Amino acid sequence: MQNRHKDAGRDELIAARKQSRPYYWFVAIFSFFVNLLMLTGPLYMLQVYDRVLGSRSEATLIALSVLVVFLYGMMGLLDYARGRVMARVAARFQSALDLRVFNAVMRRSAVQNDELAQTGLKDLESVQRLMSSPVLMSIFDIPWTPVFIVGIFIFHPWLGYLAMTGGGLLIVITIVNTIVSRKPTLNSNRTTMAAERTSDQIRQESEMVQALGMRRDAFRRWNVARSESLAGQIHSSDYTGTFSVMTKTFRLLLQSAMLGLGAYLVLQGELTPGAMIAGSILMGRALAPIEMAIGQWPLVTRARKGWDNLAQLLTEMPPEPTLTELPRPRAKLEVQQATVVPPGEQQAALRIVSFTLNPGQALGVIGSSGAGKSTLARAITGVWRPAGGKIRLDGATLDQYGDALGDHIGYLPQRVTLFDGTIAENIARLSAQPDAEKVVEAARKADAHDMILKLPNGYDTRVTAAGGRLSGGQMQRIGLARAMYGDPVLLVLDEPNSNLDNEGSEAVNAAIKRFKDEGKAVIIMAHRPAAIRECDLLLMLEGGARAAFGPKDEVLRNMVKNHEQISKHAGPGGVR
Repeated sequence: MQNRHKDAGRDELIAARKQSRPYYWFVAIFSFFVNLLMLTGPLYMLQVYDRVLGSRSEATLIALSVLVVFLYGMMGLLDYARGRVMARVAARFQSALDLRVFNAVMRRSAVQNDELAQTGLKDLESVQRLMSSPVLMSIFDIPWTPVFIVGIFIFHPWLGYLAMTGGGLLIVITIVNTIVSRKPTLNSNRTTMAAERTSDQIRQESEMVQALGMRRDAFRRWNVARSESLAGQIHSSDYTGTFSVMTKTFRLLLQSAMLGLGAYLVLQGELTPGAMIAGSILMGRALAPIEMAIGQWPLVTRARKGWDNLAQLLTEMPPEPTLTELPRPRAKLEVQQATVVPPGEQQAALRIVSFTLNPGQALGVIGSSGAGKSTLARAITGVWRPAGGKIRLDGATLDQYGDALGDHIGYLPQRVTLFDGTIAENIARLSAQPDAEKVVEAARKADAHDMILKLPNGYDTRVTAAGGRLSGGQMQRIGLARAMYGDPVLLVLDEPNSNLDNEGSEAVNAAIKRFKDEGKAVIIMAHRPAAIRECDLLLMLEGGARAAFGPKDEVLRNMVKNHEQISKHAGPGGVR
């Protein structure tokens, strides 16, 4: 069963590769003629030494030279053409899988930000680089190695045996290289990626690192990862370099041995000088693809690992089924016995929670840190799927909406992150051509329009992932406008006023009131009392379970009554 699942992702990769099957035949045909034209050099040498020098005919030399220039020109043209074809085959392979891998990486990152999620796009790129590299084209050349060795046999059997023995030894070296260098190369790739991740994390939090005086310790942590990466690269380079130099040295030795043996056979009258030179050239050509494969082996190893990672990623993140498009839902949310287990954990963070939210209502979710508020927000927005129970929007479970769910539910996460681009592009959710009318409308609903106009370039002000010159409160209000973009029916706000001053909090409450007046629903995860001012209902979570639910005033009144009873029983010196 598991093997069949593993084959699913591999089948997708093979299907994408098969799309360019006709082009592989073109490359094979080009390679046939390229390798056939490789005989030009040996045959030219053979004719010059055995015919031209013997006959002292300048006309023959000129005719042969003109023919050789033409043949080499054709060989170069065909070699150039097959390189261009393979580059486009590789690009087509990557283009065919870009969207599929990107979606798989995004879905994987939302639930489990592991190595597969972090390296998925780089894995696809590593396979693409191998497909466009000369080492892959050497695969089309390797079948010609026996043909060239047979040609050497034709000159003389002793030369053929020498070439065959040398070729066999190079194949053995290639196999040993595959076995010995695989682990160091993979370890080098792993440590390099770890160092890059550490570097990215420190760079993203550079402001905090600088403000808290963490630069020295951050460098120490990065330097440890970097040192491991360098050590891995040196270890891998030592192995691959050893085999590469060994192959090159052995090939040069074989060519010299071929010349030496050929010279001996010439002295014995069993070989002509032209055949001696031609045999040496054929030997170099026969062994060149093997030498290329050994020299580029780290690229092959990285691509093989990338292929395996992609196969696993695509298997574990299968394509999402095509769903019937549902009509725009009403703002009615039903959470029925929902239990949510965070990805990678065994214990539920939310247990058997139920409530109903109707159009025009706002629900405040309160509780101590770790009570499950953010977990509930992720479940309602469809980021995490319930392990038990159901979450329905207008009667349909969230997974029935597919990608359209984001159009119906606006989400303001606890930590707002902007993307490199303009404020308009960020509000429009990275749309290539933001709808100016909808952008301004969303900003007005979030009461952020006037704030944005005061910026240097208004809606066209460019920001970075770290926010640039924007304060935390400004970023939060832009995030609220982004959540309201596209006229969603349900708004989920996780700590919406955590970075806001009194003016910003009033603006958020005004936006929530307008949202309710339009017959839509709002859910607010809150710590501050000001955040739940516009709430009609209140849900209190304790340890991931529902502790209280009902009208806001009633829940707050019961909380005060319970607190007074606890204080009364505890007495003056009791629990505080």
